[in-house]
Amino acid sequence: MRVIAGKYKGRKLFSPEDSSVRPTTDKVKEACFSILTNDIYDARVLDLFAGSGGLGIEALSRGASYCLFADASRKSLNLVKQNLDHCKVEEEMRIAAGDYSKVLKSLAGRIEDGREEPFDIILLDPPYDAGFLEEVFRLIAEGGVLAPGGIIVAEHRKQIEMPDELYGFTRTKERRYGVVKLSIYNNM
Repeated sequence: MRVIAGKYKGRKLFSPEDSSVRPTTDKVKEACFSILTNDIYDARVLDLFAGSGGLGIEALSRGASYCLFADASRKSLNLVKQNLDHCKVEEEMRIAAGDYSKVLKSLAGRIEDGREEPFDIILLDPPYDAGFLEEVFRLIAEGGVLAPGGIIVAEHRKQIEMPDELYGFTRTKERRYGVVKLSIYNNM
């Protein structure tokens, strides 16, 4: 695992020692950020289900101005911290502990109170067999977590068929890479 492009290009990222975290492959990561090329600069990014932090670090490397890394696993969050330190990330970022529901509800409250701004890009890479995606989209919509015109990138198994519209978000692209599919949604 490594940072593919941008400010931290070529830096190797620490990987989990077991199979509890499934990092996004370089091929899928490159495809994801090729899709986001025109939207990443100066973006506020939420890396939900952060795992090793590879997606959020790639976003910061390519010009995002802020990233919130969130995960339920303390082990994963320690790996995120290790990778941020190793890459010497200088951009504004924050780490949040908690499951997706807790994090999204907390963000909704912070956005409503004006302590947080909605995110321009939300990166979703949940455990493939957990079945979280529909609930995550609902919480994002209800909490106003995605800014108008914002983008959600959901990574999932290719067998999963995501709907064209989900809680007010419109699927604009879908790409398959081996056993993985990326579904891109916009907040129109």
